[in-house]
Amino acid sequence: MYVFEHLLYDSGQFRSIKVTDNANILIVDDDDDILTAARLLLRRRFGDIKTCRRPEEISELLKSHDFDAVLLDMNFGPGESSGMQGLEWLERILQIDPKMVVVMITAHGSVDTVVEAMKRGATDFVAKPWQNEKVVATISAAVELHRSRMETESLRDANRVLVEAAAPESRKIIYTSATMQEVLSVVERAAPTDANVLILGENGTGKELIARELHRQSTRSERVFLAIDLGSITESLFESELFGHKKGAFTGATDDRPGRFQAANGGTLFLDEVGNLPLHLQAKLLSALEQRRVMPVGADKAQDVDVRIVAATNVPPETLRDENHFRQDLLFRLNTVEITVPPLRERRDDILPIATHYAKLYSRKYGQKTKTFSSRAEQALVDYDWPGNVRALRHAIERAIILSPDPVLEPDDLQLTETAATPATASPIPTVFNLDQMEKDTIHSALKKHGFNISHAAKELGLTRASLYRRMDKHGL
Repeated sequence: MYVFEHLLYDSGQFRSIKVTDNANILIVDDDDDILTAARLLLRRRFGDIKTCRRPEEISELLKSHDFDAVLLDMNFGPGESSGMQGLEWLERILQIDPKMVVVMITAHGSVDTVVEAMKRGATDFVAKPWQNEKVVATISAAVELHRSRMETESLRDANRVLVEAAAPESRKIIYTSATMQEVLSVVERAAPTDANVLILGENGTGKELIARELHRQSTRSERVFLAIDLGSITESLFESELFGHKKGAFTGATDDRPGRFQAANGGTLFLDEVGNLPLHLQAKLLSALEQRRVMPVGADKAQDVDVRIVAATNVPPETLRDENHFRQDLLFRLNTVEITVPPLRERRDDILPIATHYAKLYSRKYGQKTKTFSSRAEQALVDYDWPGNVRALRHAIERAIILSPDPVLEPDDLQLTETAATPATASPIPTVFNLDQMEKDTIHSALKKHGFNISHAAKELGLTRASLYRRMDKHGL
């Protein structure tokens, strides 16, 4: 597409308009002189210009061509001056293509008729006899509007694909238990509203899955779902990450950058690990939620935002309700609806369906025939307390699929038994000196010790949560 600037003399001054040389225009008028004049005028500035004397041909033309704008007469036939014919054809055009931009042609300049046309979906109008410069300017604006609509539709379709891609089979909510049915019943009732939701639960219970399900069933489902782990953001970058920053606001700010609130505008913003925010940062978050506006770092003007907030934390409810740990006014903002996801040990009916799901998933992923569980392995899965919940179950199944050479998995393949503790008086010499393997074993031991609580394990290992997550991904933990 080639775009150039056309200087338009309007109201005593020159102004610049964009003109595209491949825009396709349809002109519908029963006057051959009008059609000829319009075609000669517009073909020098646009692409393909189609003309039509009989409005009955409009439907077929719209089906066989991609037009950027339609120039439509208000009256057809001798003696017609009411404009009703043009209004009827305007409605038919928009029924065929709701995104089409239609500019009306009127010879009489009836204000009432023009207003009615605009109410029914016309974008603009030109009055006969017309001024060439104004016709070019009007059609140019119409073309830009149509392409903007098409781009918006394309972005919406792309976002829909991304949303679907972000919820693959591995992120399905698998359940049969009554307790999870109750949770999803609350999700179903809360999702269509714009109420803020706070999701409580231990690490690995699937809080983000619940957040995504809330978004999927909401009126914002075709817009973005954006997740951010507040526990992994350093305090110095908190405002920049959430609210954005202006170029030059601080060292390294080489460009304007929107924050997560702006990026999720119109959609859902998932604030994970909100319970780990320090009190002074909780105040900044509360201000944004109350005002529905954010102030980018280095800006002098706040920006309005429209986001639905879903937050999650593994912090126990009694700790959240301690004002020394968490601001109660922020809690009231976040938990309009409160959902608690039960740990896996409290919904043992779900263990085997989840395990079977992941066995099929990882068997496909690693190019193997689907592995099953022996009756002893099934019993071991159900009896185990799963301190790391679904996340730990998933890792156990994946590890078993990779390491077991047999088509049927046994209890030993799942590695569910705790390693016997080494007496304090003994200082065993490691038998493995591979640093990667030692790091993996150390991280796995810390996770098991703390029931797969990421924050506690990271603290004991001397790592940040983000660093621990990266190492867990590295080692497939």
